[in-house]
Order: sequence, then structure tokens, then C-alpha cells
Amino acid sequence: MTAQATVIDVGGTHVRWASWTPEGGLRDRRGLASPTFRTHPDLTVPQLRQRLVDVICDAVPAAGVAGVSFGAAMDQRDGTVYASAPLWGPHEDPFDLLGSLRAVRSDVDWHVVNDVTAALLHVASSPLCARDRKVLLATISTGIAARTIDRRSRRIPLDGSGLQGEIGHLPATASVAGEAVSLPCDCGQLGHVSAYSSGPGIARVAQVLRERRPASWAASALGRSVRPWEETFASAVHSGDSLAVELLATVAAPVADVLRTALCLDPDLDRIILTGGVAHALGEHYRTALLARLADEGLYLTSKYTPDWIADRIVVSPAGEADCLVGAGIAALAGVGA
Repeated sequence: MTAQATVIDVGGTHVRWASWTPEGGLRDRRGLASPTFRTHPDLTVPQLRQRLVDVICDAVPAAGVAGVSFGAAMDQRDGTVYASAPLWGPHEDPFDLLGSLRAVRSDVDWHVVNDVTAALLHVASSPLCARDRKVLLATISTGIAARTIDRRSRRIPLDGSGLQGEIGHLPATASVAGEAVSLPCDCGQLGHVSAYSSGPGIARVAQVLRERRPASWAASALGRSVRPWEETFASAVHSGDSLAVELLATVAAPVADVLRTALCLDPDLDRIILTGGVAHALGEHYRTALLARLADEGLYLTSKYTPDWIADRIVVSPAGEADCLVGAGIAALAGVGA
């Protein structure tokens, strides 16, 4: 009998689900908008959480096996969600996600992993990483986070809280039009990496740029477009608009600074893979912006003498090779996660 799982990916924008088998891949894909504090400002966080649990449970057939990829800071040991700024804003009361799912659907064999863990499990099993020792996956999207796996032991290390790689909430600095700027993160704190470099963070930095250089903004593709902001920014970057490229350099810098530290501390990182909506929309332009920052303010001596050692490690994930749904299936059938 072929092993099969219902796989669910909960992100800050959408909930997606499908059926998955190792042999046949994904089928019967479906999705809907995530219930968040932005889309449902009338609901309390406990109400949002219950609505989300109901959505997840409704997706799984009777007595099924389910792998859930969840976009939040969570204790990977027991499935407790600490916080999710994109879903619930500045709310940090722990939420027993695994226990809530089991309470509603005790007939289901639940397996819950962080979404970045799920994406990493998929890409680390691909030919891209076949010869790598350690692989770091960083997602740049509505939120920002990273995970590292040692492929030799198949181990994803965790700290005392069951966490790893919550880089979006590390302190960061940024300057816009030559002046420092301090912006709020969705978690409520000022000056985090996500405050500048996530999807919502880029929009915030863009607004500051518009206010500080109104004439340049009006003359650029950023100011002339009537399309949604995400499309406008990506199109302007791809067309080489100078102000858009400048904005990209600003918002990529905090991410590059984190990757610089990672490479400095662990040279066994053979691959750094970028995924998520922002990285995919901007593609090689995003990678180029990171490498430019690492060339200007990079690793001591290494950036000067062996810059290719850095460049060869950093890639944007190929389409479909860091899929949270597939990773959730791998986790479910292998018994990985809570």
C-alpha cells in the first residue's frame, strides 16, 4: 500500500493543502486566505487561532495522516507555537497547536513542523544539495526565518526553546536616502530584520524613500505604476530602474549581514538557499544585491581573496524544490517534528 499524507502549509497570506505520496507527488491542491489579524481585525487572537485550527482539520480525511507546515516561531519538540507576527501581530502567548488539532480530530495522525523546516527537508533531499554537508535555507517572504540541516546526520539542531534560525527578529539597522531609519516589525518591536527586509518591511522602507525623495520617486517606475506594490517593485527591479535597485540594496542588506555571520561562524555551510515570495519574485536580482553587500561589507579577508567561495554557496531555490507541502509530507511519513 502506498504511503499517503494530507499536507497543509499555513503561511501569513494563504493556507494551502494537497494529497502527497513520495511516488506521485502532490495532487488535488487547494487553498484559501489565511485568517489573520489584518484580514479579520474584528476577531481576537484566540478566535483567529480557532478558525485556523478548523480550516486545517477540515482539510484532512477521516483517520488520515497529516503533515502540517506552519509559518511561525514554534517549539519543534512539542508543536507549541510561540508567536506569528504575520498571523497574529504582536501576540506572544504560547499556543498548543498540536494539542488543539488532536482535540478536534483525534482520528488523525498529526505531524507539525515549522514551514522553513518543511521547505528545508524538501530541498535538502534534492540533487542540488546531494554533495553538501550543511545546508541553510532562508525564506524571505511575509516573514523571514532560516533553518540549517546537517545532511550527514540528517539533524536540524534546536535550542533550549525548540527553536532555530528566527533571523527575522534579530536586530538590524538601515538607512534610506542617506539617513538612518527605525521601523516597526510586525511583532511590535523596532529595528528587526523583518522590519526592513520582509514583504511588508520592503513596503515600509519604500514609503520612507517616497517621503524623503519625492521627486525621484515620482520620476521612477515605482512612482508611475498603478499596479499593486509587489508587482510594481518586482517589475521596476527587473527593468533596471535605478531607484528600485537602490531600494533593493537597502532592504537586502540586513539579510546579507545575517548570512555573513552564518558563514563566518560555520564554514561547513556548503549551500545557502533563498526561497519565499520576495526571493522568487526578484530572482537573481535579489542574489546579486546580497552578493554586492557581501563584497562591500563581507567576510574579513575571505571576501577579498576568495569571493567565489561565498558566491558559489548562495543560490535562489529552483522552482518547486523548496516546497513546504512536500516537506510536510516528508516529515509526516518519516515521523519528523512534533
